[in-house]
Amino acid sequence: MLLQNSTHKTLRISETKDDLPQQEWVRSLLLMVSLVGLVVGLMGLYTSNRPSAYVQNVLALPGERQQGAAIFSMNCAVCHGLMADGRVGPSLKNVSMRKSPAALIEQVTSGKTPPMPQFQPDPQVMADLLSYLESL
Repeated sequence: MLLQNSTHKTLRISETKDDLPQQEWVRSLLLMVSLVGLVVGLMGLYTSNRPSAYVQNVLALPGERQQGAAIFSMNCAVCHGLMADGRVGPSLKNVSMRKSPAALIEQVTSGKTPPMPQFQPDPQVMADLLSYLESL
């Protein structure tokens, strides 16, 4: 191995056979750290994409479409229109073709799209509303 010091002289440092096990150890350590980082990253992706307990509870319940229509007209129609064709809020016609059931629940409960408020209704109420939204 060649090195230059501050006076630009070239120094020759020989690698001995004793240095090789140390280099292999360092390579093995770097490989192991990289693999652990990859596994931890993949686990983070898995857990961040898993629905919350609330969403899982809602999805486990059978929704009643007519009850959901009543909930919609009392809480949502002011912005989304009585026929869900949009006003202040967007049209919800065929919304279930654009969003999964879990994504619809998250959209309704998150409050991440102002002016829509954040709220978390009882799981059965949400299951009923979801059933109605899926029928649009």
